[in-house]
Amino acid sequence: MSPDKLIHMANQIALFMESKPHDEGVAGVAGHINDYWEPRMRRQFFAMIAAGGEGFRPLVIEAAPQVRPAP
Repeated sequence: MSPDKLIHMANQIALFMESKPHDEGVAGVAGHINDYWEPRMRRQFFAMIAAGGEGFRPLVIEAAPQVRPAP
């Protein structure tokens, strides 16, 4: 998947979750990625976070430690 598409998808989740209390929003972003993103997407996500996470909304960056690694 293109990096821009993955950033857009993650940021759309975060934008929705930003209307919730902060901790719930962080957990919601991580939960959505854990439940719905396939392993290839999560591997790419972690690589992008490790490279600095440029383009991701702050809530996505905060949620990253709660995202399960891809098998």
